[in-house]
Amino acid sequence: MLPLLQAAPTSNPLITFAPMVLIFIVFYFFIIRPQRKRDADRKALVAAVKKGDKVITIGGLHATVASVDETSVLAQIDTNTKVRLEKTAIASVVS
Repeated sequence: MLPLLQAAPTSNPLITFAPMVLIFIVFYFFIIRPQRKRDADRKALVAAVKKGDKVITIGGLHATVASVDETSVLAQIDTNTKVRLEKTAIASVVS
């Protein structure tokens, strides 16, 4: 006679969680790590802005840095036009 209730075979917890661990590793190397590197490069770019640098803002303005403060820059757009920008608004520095 066959028993009515049989114990379900138990699976190894390592095999159960292996796909989730693998997905996390893939996300780390393809998404998280490159994003951290871009963030570090961007912080270095913003920290290195100095007077006389030509910059492009995230809004597309091309300007020359007239002065630099801790968190902002005074950018000269035209001969008599200067605007104060946050350093985080700088998209790139043009050489």
